[in-house]
Amino acid sequence: MACDTTLLFQLSTAREALPVQGARITVTDPTNGKTHTLTTDSSGRTAVLCVTAPPVDWSLVPDSAELPYSTYNALVEAEGYLSVEITGIQVFSGQQSLQPVEMNPAPGGEVALARSGVTPTEEIDIPPNGLRLVREQAPQGFPGDVMTLSRVFVPTYITVHLGAPNNTAARNVTVSFRDYIKNVASSEIYPTWPENALRANILAQITFAQNRIFTEWYPSQGYNFNITNNTNYDQYFVYGRNIFTNISRIVDEIYDQYIRRQGVLNPLFAQYCNGTTVTCEGLSQWGTVSLANNGYTPLGILRYYYGSDIQLATASEQRPIGSSYPGSPLRVGSTGEAVRTLETQLNRIRRNYPAIPAISNVDTTFTAETQAAVRAFQRIFNLTPDGIVGPATWNKIAYIYAAVLRLAQLGSEDIPLPGERPSNLLRQGSTGSEVRLAQYLLRVISVYYQQVPPIEVDGIFGPATENAVRAFQRMQGLSADGIIGPLTWQALYDVFLGIAETTGLGVAYPGTPLRSGSRGDNVLLIQDYLNTIARAYPLPLITADGIFGPATENAVRAFQRLFGLTEDGIVGPRTWERIVAVRLLLR
Repeated sequence: MACDTTLLFQLSTAREALPVQGARITVTDPTNGKTHTLTTDSSGRTAVLCVTAPPVDWSLVPDSAELPYSTYNALVEAEGYLSVEITGIQVFSGQQSLQPVEMNPAPGGEVALARSGVTPTEEIDIPPNGLRLVREQAPQGFPGDVMTLSRVFVPTYITVHLGAPNNTAARNVTVSFRDYIKNVASSEIYPTWPENALRANILAQITFAQNRIFTEWYPSQGYNFNITNNTNYDQYFVYGRNIFTNISRIVDEIYDQYIRRQGVLNPLFAQYCNGTTVTCEGLSQWGTVSLANNGYTPLGILRYYYGSDIQLATASEQRPIGSSYPGSPLRVGSTGEAVRTLETQLNRIRRNYPAIPAISNVDTTFTAETQAAVRAFQRIFNLTPDGIVGPATWNKIAYIYAAVLRLAQLGSEDIPLPGERPSNLLRQGSTGSEVRLAQYLLRVISVYYQQVPPIEVDGIFGPATENAVRAFQRMQGLSADGIIGPLTWQALYDVFLGIAETTGLGVAYPGTPLRSGSRGDNVLLIQDYLNTIARAYPLPLITADGIFGPATENAVRAFQRLFGLTEDGIVGPRTWERIVAVRLLLR
């Protein structure tokens, strides 16, 4: 039976660089206790689930006493990952709700989970839509033509503080700018509104965020974030919430636009409020619905509230996403170097998302093969699957391409784990190989855990490294002193090894062969890898205990026989590299 109100899930890790396949999602309707079970495919997506919601009319009037949407709960489970329990997923009549889930590898991996007997769970509680909240004060900002940056650009990422600015206990999360706007729009307005009202609101939300970035509002006050999610100061961002596909489509089309006054460079401080429980000098969210129903265009709505001298501008630069959009859509028959770039990126993305068909001949001509790959990519990432590469598709391909390359580069870092864990205390001012090791571990962790900011691996323990250490310590419930001592070393190793085991991240050869009698983290990692490989190849399963005993030696010999290596039971450079490579293929 066809239905027009649907819910689907999309699971990934490492900022969408890796889909999570074979996850189990149990969806519960809290009104009657009925459950549905979904499973993710090779692209990390589930089938579409038909759900029910109240009449659409309830979401079109501001004084409705009834909640205009239904809520569902979900438990997301995948082997080797922290489970995620989500409550309050919102669904509206006639709309498709998309619940993205960022899965984090379990610290210590499957072995640690098996030993503890407990599966840690991340809890995400989605609060009510922002239209039903009351702000205590209006956000403050620079309303005039304040000049801080020299140009307006679309940031690749934005760092959001999950609390009031002075709430030091609240954590920071870093998300892509487009995903941030999709989240804010899905949190603050109803997807059932007329499209012109949606566009006007989304342009105000984009511009508000751009004003915060352009004026460096929070960094100039000494904060290490760009914006908060506290509605008394900023916009309503709900970490982990679901979004709506029509809002997602609009954001993909206009995320690089912003409001400014004629003759002024900077984005307007686009203040807004719901217009019912809270009023302000700027845009009324509920008022946009009436204006749209009366035939106002998005720009007309914005001029109604912000003045007739405003205009829409486009930020022509994105940082640091690679190649810029070629200027016109690419489709079957298009030619040029932009097509070669497109095909190269799609073929590389395909290694992580195998549902995208291969393009056998990468050249300067957009063929039917290219179109098929584009359509598959668009379906996976919730874009209109028309096979035409306009700005939204081009930029999403560039974003995912950058993500998969960044992830691949982590595995190519030539920084092996030493046989013994370091015991030295590291703090700001420290230098050397142990600092490089700690920075590498933090850099890998930052790709999977948004709370930890990315850093460079340069062997110098500076302020950026200290900031990353503090963020990691807060994430792990440790004393956030910015010093790497025994407990922080232990936590760094545990989280890193969990990532390596769960995702198949390539780990550099430690420099010393592993043989009978060897002990430690490297032995444990190889045992985990061999057990994973044993699921697909005829190898004996072994106990992963970090001790290289007879069973581990037999498993190594069996692997060496199977893959044509010298059968000596010793994990030297060639055996290590082959075990890691085969494990990567089985991700």
